Amino acid sequence: MVKTRICMISDTHTSTPNPPQRTDNAYRSPLPKANILLHAGDLTKVGYRVENEAMIAMLRDADAELKLVIAGNHDITLDEDYFTTVGYNRHQQPENLGEDSILISDDHIHETPQPSTEQLRSYARSIKDLWTCEAARKAGIIYLEEGIHSFTLSTGASFTVYASPYQPEFYRWAFAYERDEDRYNSDQAANPVPDFPSVDIMLTHGPPLGVLDQVPPDMNVGCEHLLRAAGRAKPRIHLFGHIHEGWGAQRGVWGESGLKLEDVPTDIEDMLENRSAFYDVSEGADNPLRFGDETLFINASVNTVRYEARNAPWVVDLELPLAAA
Repeated sequence: MVKTRICMISDTHTSTPNPPQRTDNAYRSPLPKANILLHAGDLTKVGYRVENEAMIAMLRDADAELKLVIAGNHDITLDEDYFTTVGYNRHQQPENLGEDSILISDDHIHETPQPSTEQLRSYARSIKDLWTCEAARKAGIIYLEEGIHSFTLSTGASFTVYASPYQPEFYRWAFAYERDEDRYNSDQAANPVPDFPSVDIMLTHGPPLGVLDQVPPDMNVGCEHLLRAAGRAKPRIHLFGHIHEGWGAQRGVWGESGLKLEDVPTDIEDMLENRSAFYDVSEGADNPLRFGDETLFINASVNTVRYEARNAPWVVDLELPLAAA
């Protein structure tokens, strides 16, 4: 096993880390150094080219060997089918507007003459190219589509990620599915979650039901099918965002009676000093993670419910398997 440090963020919505001198804000530059950086989606506010370019620049500067990224419901230009049918209406126009871009609010769709489908597809694909081109890969940035992905670090650590940008339908945003659709467990699903011990990390935009997914007034809005899939996979870490109010971490113990959750404590002063919420579950820690019995759930939404970028990134130390010779 190889001790590995993972830095985790989500829901940046084009907010880059605050300046280093903003010591009253845990989300400030530079992002904590790690072996792996994970971003759980909602990179942008509404998927403009200039927003994607800003997020790529941020990740390029991050000190991590591997930077794994998924989209979220706000990253509308990364969901080609959605963008070309209805999503483009959330843009003033389907082209880069530069620094003068005016972002449309959630409850307003700008009316504009419909461009051709081919124009829209070309634009969406040009955005995807930003994330998948050789320059991004040279910077360690890897954009993940839904499904299974395996990696080996220079340290010899080897791990498998299940990734999915999808979440239950949410105000007609991107990467959505109806709540009664099971895209994680069904034999008919295109990319089902495999059983334990095939997955080390689950990286999804939306949360599982009942885990860091509560919105006022006391409603749990996560996905029950995703929870069942996590129970089958029992990953070491399940990272997500989407629900800004749910920022935090919980240690989950799998048992015959279901999932038992315990909050991971945080200290405001430590987070401000270290630019992160740190949790050690490696073999040298007081309480190491028991793979197969426990999962560390993390909602790493950087933005608050008021879209203020001040929630701390999460940094976790844990063991990952050593790659076979």
